[in-house]
Amino acid sequence: MSSEEKRTWISAVVGVVIPVAYLATVLSKVPGTDVATIAYVGPMLTAIGAGIGAGIVLAIVTAIASPKDADRTDERDREINRRGEHVGFYVMSIAAIVPLALTMAKAGHFWIAHALYLAFVLAALASAVVKIVAYRRGW
Repeated sequence: MSSEEKRTWISAVVGVVIPVAYLATVLSKVPGTDVATIAYVGPMLTAIGAGIGAGIVLAIVTAIASPKDADRTDERDREINRRGEHVGFYVMSIAAIVPLALTMAKAGHFWIAHALYLAFVLAALASAVVKIVAYRRGW
């Protein structure tokens, strides 16, 4: 497994675990509560920071575990990355319509922020899935 594929797996795992933990924590407060009173900004920023930090730390750990492969990328890796990022861009572009529509409908900040957060998560996961499929099934 190439270092790029390892980083993609890290991105996918972190991209699932952190948002699920965040959403389970914050959205569990929604039933029976006015969402305007839920303190979500701090936990959301913490989740974003934790996701970035976990991705960086895990990438460093995998690079230390196999240092000879850490900086190796070839044309296949670059093309797989390009395709995955391309798909992620389109997913984000389409998913961003939801928070835009919520804003136009004058929905609460809680729902707009979570729709935007979900759009970023879906884009990152779509990108990672495309890359993993390309690595596993062949280019």
